[in-house]
Amino acid sequence: MRWPFALPFVGLLLSIATGPLLFPRVWHHHYGKIAAAWSIVTLVSIWWLAGGTAMLAAVTHALLAEYLSFIVLLFALYTVAGGIVVSGDIRGTPLSNTVILALGTAMASIVGTTGASMILVRPLIRANLARPHNRHVVIFFIILVANVGGALSPLGDPPLFVGFLNGVDFFWTTRSLWLQTLIVAGSLLAIFVVIDAWRFRGERAGAFTGSSSAPIRVRGLLNIPLIAAIVGCILLSASWKPGIAVDIIGTHLELQNLVRDAMLIVIALLSLWLTRDEHREANGFTWEPIREVAKLFAAIFVAIIPVLAMLDAGKDGAFAWLLSAVTEPNGTPKEVAYFWYTGLMSAFLDNAPTYLLFFKLAGGNVDNLMNALSGTLSAISMGAVYMGALTYIGNAPNFMIAAIATERGIKMPSFFGYLLIASSVLVPLFLLLTLLPIAPVLH
Repeated sequence: MRWPFALPFVGLLLSIATGPLLFPRVWHHHYGKIAAAWSIVTLVSIWWLAGGTAMLAAVTHALLAEYLSFIVLLFALYTVAGGIVVSGDIRGTPLSNTVILALGTAMASIVGTTGASMILVRPLIRANLARPHNRHVVIFFIILVANVGGALSPLGDPPLFVGFLNGVDFFWTTRSLWLQTLIVAGSLLAIFVVIDAWRFRGERAGAFTGSSSAPIRVRGLLNIPLIAAIVGCILLSASWKPGIAVDIIGTHLELQNLVRDAMLIVIALLSLWLTRDEHREANGFTWEPIREVAKLFAAIFVAIIPVLAMLDAGKDGAFAWLLSAVTEPNGTPKEVAYFWYTGLMSAFLDNAPTYLLFFKLAGGNVDNLMNALSGTLSAISMGAVYMGALTYIGNAPNFMIAAIATERGIKMPSFFGYLLIASSVLVPLFLLLTLLPIAPVLH
């Protein structure tokens, strides 16, 4: 495959980026059909190049081996976390906002970026709805809670879970990335405090009325053990290897993964059954955000097939320049190049498959990558997790949070507007990571 086969994917990204800005009414009513159209163009191009059998095998693998587990996990976390209500009078002050962001960042590596985001995003939005300037709060929430905070365990972010499934030790990221994550998260929180305090000081004194009277309460606590059950299902699927698989048109679906996905669906249904309806109503819970993510990412997983195929071809493919860009002439990996290329591609290609691509590009030998090439694996991990925050599509929770905020009346920036804001905050920190002697992973 050559570069023209990537055009449907580019068209899909441009549609996601410009649709809400240029033709919002059409986009919000027909985004599923638009995304499906780009998927069909992709499949037709594969059929034209390689025939119907290859096309069917490729789309089966993309949807059953990659997309299915991805969306089932998101659905379970979205459903269960949506039943946990944090209520009470929380004012959107710089102090309370910073506490929520710090708490979410710490939670993200334990319950996942999606879980932490869904638990805390609605209380954060409610606390700041009365403020005339509030979208920066949600933007920093996306960056910290939905991305950076998930860097310390395979449960935190999908790319690291992919590494765990490929043999990376469970606590390797904790041991290897704690200092870099502390630097990035601490710097981001400090930047947020300055911006939020400046905005808060300039807002009218009447932005908040009355005083706090209702104490902070957490309801729907039965969903907390259900989140623990979700974590247990993920760990079980990684440790239990019965060696049984089902083959569907060349795609091997292993029993442990099928059992995990079935259990996640059951857990989500249990949450719907056991949680009181008024808890979800108090959360402003609707299915539209997860529905939008499901439709758009289904199209992304299909349209990205030719791009990943060209990248996977290595030196024989259309992206042969990429292999030479991250490798010295003597075969030594360039860690800084791995960090930036993995990160920038994660921002636009979804960070989980991008992580796996560069993991394989670096040799795929997990023992070597965790030891002699630990700097390379750290660079790949940091790039995939941190730079997933650069766009709405870099990591699935990003899009979900933006959709929830928009639904609740916060005017979120467009695709390019968010990219510009996030880049202005994050790129200087990434340059600091690249150069700072105290974070010697990249050299």
